[in-house]
Amino acid sequence: MNIQEAKTEICNTLRAYLAKDENGYYTYPLIRQRPLLLIGPPGIGKTAIMEQAAAECGVGLVAYTITHHTRQSAIGLPEIVKRNYGGKGMMVTDYTMSEIVASVYDCMENTGRKEGILFIDEINCVSETLAPAMLALLQNKTFGSHKIPEGWILVAAGNPPEYNKSVREFDIVTLDRVRKLEIEPDCDTWLKYAGQQKVHQAVISYLSMKKERFYAVENTVDGKFFVTARGWEDLSRLLQSYEKLGIGISEELVEEFLQKEETARDFAGFYQLYTKYGEDYEIPSILSGNLSRENLALKEKMAADGAFEERFAVVNLILGALREKAEEYGQADHQLEVLHEMLLHLRTQVRKNAEEEKLGISLLEEFAQEQENSLQIKVKMELISVREQKYQETAIRRLREYILTAKKEHVRSAENGFKRISKCFEKEAVCREDMIQKLQGELQNAFLFIKESFGENQEMLLFVTGITADKSMTSFIAGNGCPAYFEHSEMLLYNKEENELRKACLEAVHERLQEESRDRV
Repeated sequence: MNIQEAKTEICNTLRAYLAKDENGYYTYPLIRQRPLLLIGPPGIGKTAIMEQAAAECGVGLVAYTITHHTRQSAIGLPEIVKRNYGGKGMMVTDYTMSEIVASVYDCMENTGRKEGILFIDEINCVSETLAPAMLALLQNKTFGSHKIPEGWILVAAGNPPEYNKSVREFDIVTLDRVRKLEIEPDCDTWLKYAGQQKVHQAVISYLSMKKERFYAVENTVDGKFFVTARGWEDLSRLLQSYEKLGIGISEELVEEFLQKEETARDFAGFYQLYTKYGEDYEIPSILSGNLSRENLALKEKMAADGAFEERFAVVNLILGALREKAEEYGQADHQLEVLHEMLLHLRTQVRKNAEEEKLGISLLEEFAQEQENSLQIKVKMELISVREQKYQETAIRRLREYILTAKKEHVRSAENGFKRISKCFEKEAVCREDMIQKLQGELQNAFLFIKESFGENQEMLLFVTGITADKSMTSFIAGNGCPAYFEHSEMLLYNKEENELRKACLEAVHERLQEESRDRV
């Protein structure tokens, strides 16, 4: 299975294992809750899907790479305790609580989440002294003498032996107590993830054309050569940072992430062409409509006459630029929603206190402080994501700025202060409308350029598919419309129907050949 299918299976397992009856008791027998064992090549995103699954299911997550631990930290330290056996006191050896099990309890206390995932990575690469403890963990859900709390499911991960010499094979007794999920690299699945994670458009464009270069791990007499999904994503982040700083990208730099010379050289060459095309075509000017008719016609002809790689790159350059704009709009829109929600609460507070004749503008400042205190508690309890935390912080900062504006204008009452705040917010809403109109125009210009350059061919299909796969753009279009998209999105339907028809025909032919073969026999 691919990594996305594995994440779906983890989420389904969480729902099944944590289902409760009407009395609040778990319905899935604890003894039958087999741990999940993910076996797959390095760098394909096993750790990343744990975070995604925990967030989607609203449970806690404690993740450990077990090779970083000693036997003492994993199992606990020995201690002498007194026990009573047959009426006689005896001194026996016990163990303190495992650091890993203790981390689960810490997570429960800090976040308030009583259910979650305990993720143990590289479980089949432990030292000889830890191997028995890992087998006991998989078989009994215990570390030393301490069990994993009820409501926490165990997920472990490891690499196949061909990727790691230190791998220890599990015996049949252990494998018969786990659910083994074998994961394979899948470029198409990763490209969907890459679009959502805003991976550099040059990486997406390159791998869309050359999927065979997505993943490779080779151990030869000449050395170890590898290209992984982790390498592509880390390279993407560096490309984005270096571009902002105006730092050049060399083949040697690319090879630090893609440690296979042929792939690194090929991508470095593509990246240089990709950036050159971006300069030659003046994509921002095409989208904004600032080019003269003559200059635009020249760009359209240049694109139409380009080789396949150039045409492909041009479409992806346009997609990349639009994705950035749509993401920028999405952030601004969500920020406005957070601020609007906060102002609704403030309005309720002002009206409530008006009835009690508490009308001083200090009421607004007290509300802002309450919001900040509430946010700090959520952050401490890990009840809010880092992204949402930033939105909340920005909203509180804006509110304080609005209050300061009211005070500068000598507003005395909370009611008049709120009216002044509302006017400030209206300006933010106007800016949002300007962003909508601008992005709608850029989308229309993009469709027009691709149509004039390539017609209704594969380039248009690639463009429409790229928009459809991007959550930011589809969200914008769903909320604000885009006639050109709805007009051309029918191509996706036709293409899907054509593929289904072709598949049905091939299956019919295959069945007919099998029948003829049986008849001859």
